[in-house]
Amino acid sequence: MTAAALTARRAGSLSGRVRAPGDKSISHRALILGALATGVTEVEGLLEGEDVKRTAAAMASFGAGVERLGPSETGGGRWRVEGRGGFAEPVDVVDCGNAGTGVRLIMGAAAGFDLAVTFTGDNSLRGRPMNRVLKPLGEMGATWIARSNGRLPLTLKGGNLKPLAYRLPEPSAQVKSAVLLAGLSAAGGAEVIEPEPTRDHTERMLRAFGAQVDVTEEGSGRRIVLAGGQKLTGTRVRVPGDPSSAAFPLVAALITPGSEVTVEGVLLNALRIGLLDTLGEMGADLAVTNVRDEGGETVADVTARYSQLEGVEVPPERAPAMIDEYPILAVAAAFAKGRTVMRGIGELRVKESDRIALMVEGLKSCGVEVEDGPDFMIVTGAAAVRGGARVTTHGDHRIAMSHLVLGLAAEQPVTVDEPGMIATSFPGFVALMRGLGGDIAEEQPAAA
Repeated sequence: MTAAALTARRAGSLSGRVRAPGDKSISHRALILGALATGVTEVEGLLEGEDVKRTAAAMASFGAGVERLGPSETGGGRWRVEGRGGFAEPVDVVDCGNAGTGVRLIMGAAAGFDLAVTFTGDNSLRGRPMNRVLKPLGEMGATWIARSNGRLPLTLKGGNLKPLAYRLPEPSAQVKSAVLLAGLSAAGGAEVIEPEPTRDHTERMLRAFGAQVDVTEEGSGRRIVLAGGQKLTGTRVRVPGDPSSAAFPLVAALITPGSEVTVEGVLLNALRIGLLDTLGEMGADLAVTNVRDEGGETVADVTARYSQLEGVEVPPERAPAMIDEYPILAVAAAFAKGRTVMRGIGELRVKESDRIALMVEGLKSCGVEVEDGPDFMIVTGAAAVRGGARVTTHGDHRIAMSHLVLGLAAEQPVTVDEPGMIATSFPGFVALMRGLGGDIAEEQPAAA
């Protein structure tokens, strides 16, 4: 039975060594590129959250052989994808659940083939705009029928794509990736100019599957060029620990007196470590050890010890490197001395929820001083946070986990609703935090 709510309360220090679940961004891409490739792709450590499972099911619907082989020794699962060198038209509607990354990347990949496919998702995903992806795909020649603002359900018609040189109007690895995946099948390929660098997992993984991707620095941004007509070949992918998930136990240790927690195997891609940089500037006691290369990505073990944090102003240009971590950063800021200013984060308003609005509402209900605007949030921290609230999450996993971490260090318990959604990105979150000494209790739904 799924819990109706979860309550976190202070229970002393946290300690131990854990491993974060596999990186969600890399997991999605491994499945999609494996399905586009010819031959077998074996994925070790795939995140087995609901979002990634939806992408796996979608790849099967496009004609790939997708099979779970068993658990991985490092956590997650061992999966096998047998690609057919392209996508076939699905028989049924492709339901992406809550997977915003999944649906946007899949739309880009599907646009390159002569097929029609209808995408849908859960209530949250159906409310999220898709126009930012549809615009460049339309310029390449894809067509679609959708609700207003390009919202799902949406029927996409692909094939016979033209080359495109596209300048991102705002930083978005999802839009960049959709254009590059479409460019694989476009006559003449695709080119993406990004004014600010965004996470580069698609470029790295395309190379691992045998594609040539040229990346050049242009001012503070980059130009990515992918020649069309390239064929991908199945390969082996090892998925590192997700830094966005590792952030929750690490911040919990930083704000809970007497704590020391190590998260093993964390991805330290230079475009994904904005939170660690920011926490370091706040005075966090963080140690990075056992740095190594796994599958072309830098991986390390990260240890966090309880720290007296200081508020900082986060550079707006850092936002693309930590966009998913601002909710948990806001929790760290609530326990820091002084103001933490976060600007350039308007993207948070169009995630699974309006994450700025929900964090402001939740923090205020816990006694934290916070203000916000269209693209900023300012948290004024204190040595002690009252807590004592029941937080509405609107089914957003990061809002739920962030407030549960707050509850582990607050004076009074904090409860979050709709905790089942946590499994979209971090299956086993509650068990992991309990294993470190955290007190998180389930509230069962009332009997009918």
